[in-house]
Amino acid sequence: MPASPSTARAINDRLALRLLQQEGPLTAAQLKTLTGLSRPTVADLVERLRGAGLIQVVGESGAVRRGPNAKLYGIVADRAHLAALDVRLGSVGVVVADLLGATLAEGSLPIGSDTGTEPAVELAAALLERTAREAGSVPLHSVGVGAPGLIDPVTGELRDSSGLPAWHRGLVRELQRRLPATVLVENETNLAAVAEHREGAAHDRETFVLLWLGQGIGAAVMLDGKLRQGASGGAGEIGFLPVPGVSGLPSAVNCEGGFHSLAGSVALCELAAGHGLMDLDAVVEGREEAAAADVVRAALEAGEAGEAGEPFLKELADRLALGAAAVVSVLDPGCVLLAGAVGHAGGGALAARVEERLATMSPLRTEVRAGSLGDGAVLRGALITARDAAQDALFSPGG
Repeated sequence: MPASPSTARAINDRLALRLLQQEGPLTAAQLKTLTGLSRPTVADLVERLRGAGLIQVVGESGAVRRGPNAKLYGIVADRAHLAALDVRLGSVGVVVADLLGATLAEGSLPIGSDTGTEPAVELAAALLERTAREAGSVPLHSVGVGAPGLIDPVTGELRDSSGLPAWHRGLVRELQRRLPATVLVENETNLAAVAEHREGAAHDRETFVLLWLGQGIGAAVMLDGKLRQGASGGAGEIGFLPVPGVSGLPSAVNCEGGFHSLAGSVALCELAAGHGLMDLDAVVEGREEAAAADVVRAALEAGEAGEAGEPFLKELADRLALGAAAVVSVLDPGCVLLAGAVGHAGGGALAARVEERLATMSPLRTEVRAGSLGDGAVLRGALITARDAAQDALFSPGG
């Protein structure tokens, strides 16, 4: 059945708004060309969107004024503000942006392991509120939160997980209680994949797997341009993947004995110490991720001249390829991204080593790339999630 006039208008409006978001300010003539709509239809939708306060005239095209047809229309970016939080084991980072994703204010705060649940929640919530005030008086519309752990696919809540601070779940509930905004929670690795897909190393891939290599180990699965969380929200929990080369097996409540024990930051520090590249006694507890990233970076910088560095890198690539091969054999994604602190430190050189080793373990041709967004991938993914939610709401009829 043909669309009703109101439905057709809504579709046209959304199309025009998406183009203005992606391409930047456009003239009515440019909108006509890009949408394929008639001139009168474009004129009507421009007036409709201006009347709704969604777009405005932001300038004129060309150096010489040429009348109404030269007006450039752009999205009203300050119609709403967005926020993103990167919640980690011992810290929280915040970014507040406008409706187009431009950063307006940001902040971060360490939260020690000895901080109680309620004080930690209050510190993190106050950081968000303070950063939002610094960004201006426009209210927050949507807040994206990235955190380690499982997200319930039905309720959207962060599930209780052993080994994670209690203040993580408390913070999400507190933000939902005290903010007049939509609060969206997603696993940090999944958000990194969203960011790399939209703006990073996987921008040309609709199907790929991202391996998060940090304090913990995780994976994000992007199939046909859609993030796949799994039936219980646990797709990509490869830290629990049973692998050879470790003692014992993982359990339902502990990933020790799984791939985590082979490729997590603590395991990589032990590997580096075994090659004489690190003194384990000098590594501060809780700083293993940074130490692992530093030793990978130093080994690569030393190149083949580093007598201990090259064997370390070879064994590291072997370990990462083992986990990647298990994922590839099931999903055949064609592309694997190495992200997180270790993946970022290893860059293209480590990715090339893993790809070479993976090719000897799997008949499925797989490209291995390094993520390009580094430590900011989670925040960027959380901001993209918040922006999508706000635009879906505001760019709909009556929004």
